[in-house]
Amino acid sequence: MAWLRRNVTLRYGIPMVSSQIRNTSICLRSPQLLVTGGSFGLREFAQIRYDYQKLHRKMDPDLEAKLKKSTTLESEYEKIQNSTFDDWKSIRGPRPWEDSITVQAQQKALSSKSS
Repeated sequence: MAWLRRNVTLRYGIPMVSSQIRNTSICLRSPQLLVTGGSFGLREFAQIRYDYQKLHRKMDPDLEAKLKKSTTLESEYEKIQNSTFDDWKSIRGPRPWEDSITVQAQQKALSSKSS
């Protein structure tokens, strides 16, 4: 019973709704019914939309084959284990205030000097 006392909705929300239902007429309750019923109706229409999209979705066959191909953690580990990272270089990307074309030109110039 202690959880009933701690639940905010049961403690404050239910008495407020019940007092509004007793003290108001049908015309004043209709907006409440419209909002509540509209949320349930919207949920149903959204579900219909998602079901329709799921049934009628057209996907590129190459992409679909790639998605259906199972990739395991072990196969990816083997790919990484067989590769070498000795010739790996850290390349700095452009800052938001820098022009990306000039930064790329500078990087190409530096890489050609070091080669």
